[in-house]
Amino acid sequence: MTLNGWLQILLFCGIVLVLVKPLGGYMTRVFAGERTFLSIVLGPLERGLYRVAGTSEREDQHWTSYAFSLLMFNLLGVFVLYALQRLQAVLPYNPAGMAAVPSDLSFNTATSFVTNTNWQNYGGESTMSYLTQMAGFTVQNFLSAATGMAIAIALIRGFSRASGKAIGNFWVDMTRSTFYILLPICIVMTLAFVYLGVPQTLGPYVTATTLEGAQQTIAVGPVASQLAIKMLGTNGGGFFNANSAHPFENPDAISNLIQMVSIFAIGAALTNVFGRMVGNQRQGWAILATMGILFLVGVGVTYWAEAAGNPLMHAFGLGGGNMEGKEVRFGVVLSSLFAVITTAASCGAVNAMHGSFTALGGLIPLINMQLGEVIVGGVGAGFYGIVLFVIIAIFVAGLMVGRTPEYLGKKIEAKEMKMAILAILCLPTAMLIFTAIASVLPSAVAAIGTAGPHGFSEILYAYTSTAANNGSAFGGLSGNTPWYNVTLGISMLMGRFLVIIPALAIAGSLVAKKRVPSSAGTFPTDGPLFVGLLVGTIVIVGGLTFFPALALGPVIEHLMMIAGQTF
Repeated sequence: MTLNGWLQILLFCGIVLVLVKPLGGYMTRVFAGERTFLSIVLGPLERGLYRVAGTSEREDQHWTSYAFSLLMFNLLGVFVLYALQRLQAVLPYNPAGMAAVPSDLSFNTATSFVTNTNWQNYGGESTMSYLTQMAGFTVQNFLSAATGMAIAIALIRGFSRASGKAIGNFWVDMTRSTFYILLPICIVMTLAFVYLGVPQTLGPYVTATTLEGAQQTIAVGPVASQLAIKMLGTNGGGFFNANSAHPFENPDAISNLIQMVSIFAIGAALTNVFGRMVGNQRQGWAILATMGILFLVGVGVTYWAEAAGNPLMHAFGLGGGNMEGKEVRFGVVLSSLFAVITTAASCGAVNAMHGSFTALGGLIPLINMQLGEVIVGGVGAGFYGIVLFVIIAIFVAGLMVGRTPEYLGKKIEAKEMKMAILAILCLPTAMLIFTAIASVLPSAVAAIGTAGPHGFSEILYAYTSTAANNGSAFGGLSGNTPWYNVTLGISMLMGRFLVIIPALAIAGSLVAKKRVPSSAGTFPTDGPLFVGLLVGTIVIVGGLTFFPALALGPVIEHLMMIAGQTF
């Protein structure tokens, strides 16, 4: 660990913090329907789209109608994306002549992109046509991100409104997320990436002659546009199999910094949107502080573990940290930072091979996902994920002082607690049950790439990543089999929609409640005491749930590494 390394980490944190307030203010105006600098151009288009869809920005929905609209829209997305893959061989914009994608892989990929997971059991440049990449994946990158933002805003309205029935309009929230936030920023990012050397073309793959006289095919395509939304929307699905380790997706340190900042930008700003909409920005800063503490601890552990490397290497005089599976362009610090960012934010993009990290270096990405990726989290998903833990923390605080728990003037009662627990339990259910079955199923075990505890970690990481809608992988697991394609797809659906529905139910319950005035006995939720309680609640719930599984994987692997045994 070096001073220069920590300065790079602090530079990233500083840029994110600077963006929180202006971006949060702009997003608040967008979702409130106020005029912005883009309204002149996008306003008529937005209103025209509502007329075609048969809705209006003045039409609000009950939480059940909101949830039904969301589910039907996403179900349609699964069907369209599945069909694109199955029919791509006969569709246009397929200069490389890609064949139809097998049915089990098509199901896995369709659920993956619709749920904002972007788990990839295929090599993008060798499997998918330009049309599938653009009309399928890139479109779903926008729509899945906009869906997450819509849910977060609906939940915020549950706290900001009182004695009502409606939590907003799904179609309006999703349209505004796409038109006013995702699209404009992505256009700017795409131009920046093209300037830095990322390809953006519909031309065929390029054939080059090497110095030895051999022919080499260089894959290109509409990369920059997909790269922008894959990062900003915390999607993570790369155009190339190597993802952000590929020089065409991540040419240099500047592009790497842009990608890391864009992963956190909207998720961090949503805490400020929350504070503004409930009328107390300190509430948003308290939640962001909780996220920041957990993030910095994770970065510190991962950076330390990767900088220390394997003791066996030191015995042979080979120090300098663990560079296995890392790009020389980014080194230990930027690879460690990227790994923590992408798993804290449910992005899943990678610029290094997580399976090549040390045991403790790989432990932190696992923990980030198992906690529900509430450390900034996915676009929208991270915010409504941490609010579930806020409800539990408030309930615990109420038990300790003997008062009915309340948050922002809304009483937290049995219904909210049941929905919060249901949403939180669905993740370990998908992660641990599927891992247990795969660990004893011969065909599933045969797909792991490493023996011993690391092989178990590969299986655990796969189901953790998909249930958490992250999409990154340890890399040693050969996941493109019927078993993994189907079960990982089911895991993604569980991790997405079995959290969304309870979250919307909580929003619907809260919006109908009256606001209770603060009193001398009200527990303050905008200071250090609440931040500490929330951090403790997240860590304890995660520890009690996942420590046994982690002990069988990364923990025992670390102890065996110290003892001199490798796999």
